Amino acid sequence: MPGYCTLLTHRHFRFAILDRFTQHRYKCDQAFELDTSKSPVAQYLDIDKIVDICVKNKVQAVHPGYGFLSENETFAKKLDNAGIIFVGPTVQNLQAFGDKTAARNMAIACNVPVVAGSHDAFATAKEASAWINDPANQCDYPVIVKALMGGGGRGIRIVPTEKDLNAMFQQASNEAASAFGDGRCFVEKYVEKPRHVEVQCLGDGTGNVIHLWDRDCSVQRRHQKVVELAPAEGLSEDGRNQILNDAVRLLQNANYRNAGTVEFLVDKNGKHYFMGMSR
Repeated sequence: MPGYCTLLTHRHFRFAILDRFTQHRYKCDQAFELDTSKSPVAQYLDIDKIVDICVKNKVQAVHPGYGFLSENETFAKKLDNAGIIFVGPTVQNLQAFGDKTAARNMAIACNVPVVAGSHDAFATAKEASAWINDPANQCDYPVIVKALMGGGGRGIRIVPTEKDLNAMFQQASNEAASAFGDGRCFVEKYVEKPRHVEVQCLGDGTGNVIHLWDRDCSVQRRHQKVVELAPAEGLSEDGRNQILNDAVRLLQNANYRNAGTVEFLVDKNGKHYFMGMSR
């Protein structure tokens, strides 16, 4: 039988206690301490240290869990270079969908509808403001600022008016930089009172993709899902089929490998828009 190990931070007492009594800790055969000279979050984002631990202890595969480095292409690539299996999507998949502007551009190329928004990410509120104020972009207020990397509802702020942009952008950027190591954000037109509908899919990495139907994740707190209902109620048969087909076509085009969730916004008229991809 294979052995299982976990990585453990002891930087602060409360983190040590949290690690010690979680299932990923006490059900494993071995635990390895991370670099205690760094903050708890920085320890779990320390790619080189984690890969070094894996190499020294002859780890064969790494399941990244969720959050932190679970969708980080650099982490997956360094594991691959070290001959260690990353239990998740391919490096190419992570590159395509980890960068939300790249994922958006892929959706456009596959004729999957998207909300009006920026093709590139911005490092500052000034850059975002200049883009919004350009009439050619057809994206007036209210808008929503989203972190380029990461997910889980972090790095997202609704911006009602121009005077709110600087504060909201800075909050989203700081949150994204702290959680994902990248503070860049992009901008989209804010769809008011949308439904959040997701499609769960499985892909084998060679273009074969199936969907496992849809669910409604509209009940949220701070942009994080609280309740999920499957199937999503109130969708027309045609609308549901379009959403399912768009999700599958997008992942087929990417030769997706893994279980993944394609996320859509559905407006009050039943029109859907690609929002992102969770790996």
